[in-house]
Amino acid sequence: MIRFEHVTKRYPDGTTAVDDLSLEVGAGELVTLVGPSGCGKTTTMKMVNRLIEPTEGRIFMDGDDISTIDPVQLRRRIGYVIQQVGLFPHKTILENTATVPHLLGWQRAKGRERAAELLDLVGLDPSVYGDRYPEQLSGGQRQRVGVARALAADPPVLLMDEPFGAVDPVVREHLQNEFLKLQAAVNKTVLFVTHDIEEAVRLGDRIAVYGQGTIEQFDAPAAVLGTPATPYVADFVGADRGLKRLSVTPIEEGDLEQPPVVHLDDPLRAAAAKLSKEGARWAVVLDAGDNLHGWISTEQTASSGTVREHARRMEAWLPVGASLKQAFSTMLQHDAGWIAVIDKEETGRFLGVLTPARLHEALRRSIDADAHAIPRTEVELETVAQIAAP
Repeated sequence: MIRFEHVTKRYPDGTTAVDDLSLEVGAGELVTLVGPSGCGKTTTMKMVNRLIEPTEGRIFMDGDDISTIDPVQLRRRIGYVIQQVGLFPHKTILENTATVPHLLGWQRAKGRERAAELLDLVGLDPSVYGDRYPEQLSGGQRQRVGVARALAADPPVLLMDEPFGAVDPVVREHLQNEFLKLQAAVNKTVLFVTHDIEEAVRLGDRIAVYGQGTIEQFDAPAAVLGTPATPYVADFVGADRGLKRLSVTPIEEGDLEQPPVVHLDDPLRAAAAKLSKEGARWAVVLDAGDNLHGWISTEQTASSGTVREHARRMEAWLPVGASLKQAFSTMLQHDAGWIAVIDKEETGRFLGVLTPARLHEALRRSIDADAHAIPRTEVELETVAQIAAP
């Protein structure tokens, strides 16, 4: 969708902001451009909508050389979101959102209808917020309006320049989560500029790590964190890159242990016998459809009746595919020695449990898999016991 071919931007004073950049972004891909201030990432983005013209090289969008397209017409085909949003203070939220459709000559009613749809999509009820003015919204709400406005004319490409940098960390994380949901729904080709490696890792399908005007590494977040291409990248992502990698490593079924399982209508005597046979102190409780219900301990089975009457509610659980960071956070939040993992369907079918030891193994497998370009299931880990063996 977007392709840079040997693009250089050199200013009259001799400063080279971007040096011989070749980069390709696929349709529907979200690529984060990350690096320190002055490294060329914003210049790269602004060359896409011709706010800055390259000195050398060519940029293509959907196969067209953008230098042959009228800049105004080009910009109307591209959504643009900036840190300070840039809403018109004298226009209502609905009018702000409908700005580009009106510039493109849409009928007023159609433009307002589209604006209302987008406001609803970003979590702002148009019947509540549509007639308000920017000063009546919080910073996070104004940022949502900025995203809605950028999407109003349904552009294939979205450029985002530090869009969440001006809000507090709690709101920022919420906006990031909402944007990921939105991107899953609209599937735009996105270039996202940030100086924050954690934001880049959290959002990007791929990350371009900038040095000084050049890209030091362009790869999936897990690969950047697990196998930095250069000492510069290793230093930039930080010594705690293993912890950051938790956020981009999903829970897979192969990571799970299979504990004893009992069902709601099982007699407690049978549950006690099963726990005793397997030498376990607790069991997962399922309903008749093998969906997660809760858990029960050996102490609770020393009674009469059925499991249903004594089972405890399961608080620590996640769907398969959730990140290891979410798993670790859930364990800490509930002071749990393990979490239950269910399938992605609404039924909640139980798949197994993730323990701290298995979480660590999953992280190690993920790093080794990327390093050797093999599936995680093919990674053989060396254990402490194997190291100690003669």
